[in-house]
Amino acid sequence: TFFLSYAILAAVLGMLQFGYNTGVINAPKVNIENFMKDVYKWRYGKDMSAETVEVLFSLAVSIFAIGGMLGGFSGGMVANRFGRKGGLLLNNILGVCGACLMWFAKMSNAYEMIIVGRFIIGINCGLNTSLVPMYVSEIAPLNLRGGLGTVNQLAVTVGLLLSQVLGIEQILGTNDGWPLLLGLAVCPALLQLILLPICPESPRYLLITKQWEEEARKALRRLRASNQVEEDIEEMRAEQRAQSSEASISMMELICSPTLRMPLVIGIVMQLSQQLSGVNAVFYYSTSLFTSSGLSEESAKFATIGIGAIMTGMTLVSIPLMDRTGRRTLHLYGLGGMFIFSIFITISFLIKEMIDWMSYLSVVSTLSFVMFFAVGPGSIPWMITAELFSQGPRPAAMSIAVLVNWLANFLVGIAFPSMR
Repeated sequence: TFFLSYAILAAVLGMLQFGYNTGVINAPKVNIENFMKDVYKWRYGKDMSAETVEVLFSLAVSIFAIGGMLGGFSGGMVANRFGRKGGLLLNNILGVCGACLMWFAKMSNAYEMIIVGRFIIGINCGLNTSLVPMYVSEIAPLNLRGGLGTVNQLAVTVGLLLSQVLGIEQILGTNDGWPLLLGLAVCPALLQLILLPICPESPRYLLITKQWEEEARKALRRLRASNQVEEDIEEMRAEQRAQSSEASISMMELICSPTLRMPLVIGIVMQLSQQLSGVNAVFYYSTSLFTSSGLSEESAKFATIGIGAIMTGMTLVSIPLMDRTGRRTLHLYGLGGMFIFSIFITISFLIKEMIDWMSYLSVVSTLSFVMFFAVGPGSIPWMITAELFSQGPRPAAMSIAVLVNWLANFLVGIAFPSMR
């Protein structure tokens, strides 16, 4: 129905925010580093060492993941305390604050504002990765839940692509334009603050957590554009009965439970396979990767846009494949392709001095690496964790999965520049 589509669009702006902030720091790397050097010289009258610049920039990149860890970890508590919709609305305050700090960093001559802003917007994005999928799956009818789960990943890739396109020199990738480029993260937050209040709260939350049956019926009638909502109510009641027969499990109980150990290990290893594949090194640093492989600054930014475009296209391709080929097969094919192309990337970097056209091989290999990531490892780990656990241990399992994912994300972000 129109209203269901509207509610989903309003909610996935949170995932667009996450994608935008993952990719936005990539293109203006040189401009931000120059700004850090200028501020340091203005303050202390001497030049900042190259190592310090690198450490500061990789801190600005990776502190986003520390914020994400905190946000993702507290997502379950926020969802139960303020509701799915209420949590998303409150979360936008963080989004606006973080974006404004980064926007005015240059004007205030303080590179610390970029780091603090990235941290705050990280918390915002961490909460979004927890709250948005929860809200979307709870308002969607049963038969659409799988496909709509992939809409979250699609919104992330659109955000990524948007940040990469805006980051080219002709638009905002300049010494004057980069503060606005970082500050544009305020747009998804403000847009969600305008669109979301019209949407109903999650009927599941209203019925199961709050026990407000009439409110839940009202919300369902609006979402389904029909008065025949008994089937949905009955399905929720069944879930409520299952929930009451199965006690909620704390994180400590989940970790110590021998029967749940195997699904928990699978969930954690899936999250690690997504992040430690090194894909975020590509999203955070691909522009400098491409320039060091021999491309000009401008060509490197266009190659980075190619990454965003491939991610978006392949995510669309993977939506019908998800239920047809199965999660495990897709995930293994994705990781297998990434394994092969990471070898090609390494070879092309090692012998780029000897052979001129090697820089093009490195670009093609990186794009293929990202293509295989989008096929499976991009969205499957998030779906698998929710599918492996029943109602009782699911919130605790999701919190652990989100924590592990963001922690690995942080390690990749902070360690990559020196490993390169």
